[in-house]
Amino acid sequence: MISGLLTGQGWHGHPFSVVNREIAGTGKGGWPDDRRLRVSKFKDEIERRRTFAIISHPDAGKTTLTEKFLLYGGQINQAGSVKGKATAKHAVSDWMEIEKQRGISVTSSVLQFEYDQKCINILDTPGHQDFSEDTYRTLMAADSAVMVIDGAKGVEPQTRKLFKVCVMRHIPIFTFINKMDRDARDTFELMDDIEKELGIDTCPVNWPIGSGKDFRGVYDRKDKKVLLFSDTMKGTREGVEEDLSIDDPALQGTIGDTRYEALMEELELLDGAAVPLDMKRVAAGEETPVFFGSALTNFGVETFLKHFLDMTSAPLPRNSDKGEVDPFSEDFSAFVFKIQANMNKNHRDRIAFMRICSGKFEAGMDTYHVQGKKMVRLSQPQQMMAESRKMVEEAYAGDIIGIFDPGIYSIGDTLTNAKDKFRFEGIPTFAPEHFARCRLTDSMKRKQFVKGITQIAQEGAIQMFQEYKGNMEEIIVGVVGVLQFDVLKFRLQSEYNVEIILENLPYEYIRWIHNPDEVDVDALSGTSDMKKVMDMHDRPLLLWVNEWSIGMTLDRNKGLELDEFSRN
Repeated sequence: MISGLLTGQGWHGHPFSVVNREIAGTGKGGWPDDRRLRVSKFKDEIERRRTFAIISHPDAGKTTLTEKFLLYGGQINQAGSVKGKATAKHAVSDWMEIEKQRGISVTSSVLQFEYDQKCINILDTPGHQDFSEDTYRTLMAADSAVMVIDGAKGVEPQTRKLFKVCVMRHIPIFTFINKMDRDARDTFELMDDIEKELGIDTCPVNWPIGSGKDFRGVYDRKDKKVLLFSDTMKGTREGVEEDLSIDDPALQGTIGDTRYEALMEELELLDGAAVPLDMKRVAAGEETPVFFGSALTNFGVETFLKHFLDMTSAPLPRNSDKGEVDPFSEDFSAFVFKIQANMNKNHRDRIAFMRICSGKFEAGMDTYHVQGKKMVRLSQPQQMMAESRKMVEEAYAGDIIGIFDPGIYSIGDTLTNAKDKFRFEGIPTFAPEHFARCRLTDSMKRKQFVKGITQIAQEGAIQMFQEYKGNMEEIIVGVVGVLQFDVLKFRLQSEYNVEIILENLPYEYIRWIHNPDEVDVDALSGTSDMKKVMDMHDRPLLLWVNEWSIGMTLDRNKGLELDEFSRN
């Protein structure tokens, strides 16, 4: 068994840099050399893993930034900008047909690349608040998050909602303020905006010199150097990045007298007003290191990536019902955080994405499916570059893999080889805010309709309800954001050749009945605007039009307990 000792202080007193890991029982005359070598490789592989999610408002440049990371990792030769459709290129991480048509991300993509001897797993999330539930599930699989903010707009409504989801996870958040090559807001205003809107302290790691046409580069506060900006070939890795010391007499002539004086004033203000970089607070999600750059012109991206890898940790322990699970344990364990059907139309397949939390995965291995209460073989293991994939022979704690799902996995399921079986913490289901009755236009396609809508609901893209004690004759769909209705219609049409009509329902509030065995659900005394339904797991729920009706229903039914969230 391997126990992790987190010691040392890293850069700026880094509380979670993995400096030393003791291997129990490896003294002189302990294990044979090959065993020691195997354990050492196992330990090294896990220590070099970094798994993070990228979140942002739509069009803040998140997908562009992701692609630039892949350029540095040598995964792609040229980035296809989502916005520049003239070349018929689409972003590597936008794979679903609707994403290519609309130029937005509606599902989370999983991408892996190598850089600077680190193995990096990026989880690219939807930017629109209507898909915040998918973002939250993805954040459950990440150890840290990168928040991309448009320098001209600051914190936008969708960012606020997604960020709150981040705060619920208490994971480190790193901020990249993008599009500095366009006119941006005052830098101090941007910092203030993040602090006020999101309730988190900011610590700029570097500082921009101008913006838009006047953008001259960024000043690195730790190295005391100015990285000079030059507009590179936008889709390519190679760009000339020249740096000058802040004390270099040539700097003033290079960036101009006005810009130089403004920089000196801003740095003086910054040193007096900014909070110091405290990695313990960063680890707790209370402070965010801030970086500036331009993903489109590829400026400041590699600097950010290097700092980010320096500041983040190897995979962290995960909570389960039997306590924390150490990633360095030799027992394999993982949980399912996403299910995606029809990623490849030719195969009509269904992939369960899982985050490995401990141990080592090997292709074709058998493991115990806790919720299914049986041993399963993990077949056709794949790692993704959005819709393109490669088969994997092995993977380690921190990695994300896709496994062929014959229809047995659900979001939140645990798989483990540990003798003492456990379950990882469940993934909460967000309460839907919009409801619609789903009607089929062609009754002859009933079978495809039921298969398609059940499949999409199992992925977590929508929530599906049916009449209380009814059957599948009438289906009610619940979503967090109305855009999910569009995705449902589009996918049923394109993947299952089924057309539907959605009739909006007036319900806005939903509660799961916490104690259905202790109350008579059939005899509940409700309000005139209340409706009883069941979810896919046959759990009873109540819907209301008015918020005050919830309290009245509780008052009328002594002993009734209601939950705002259900857990998968």
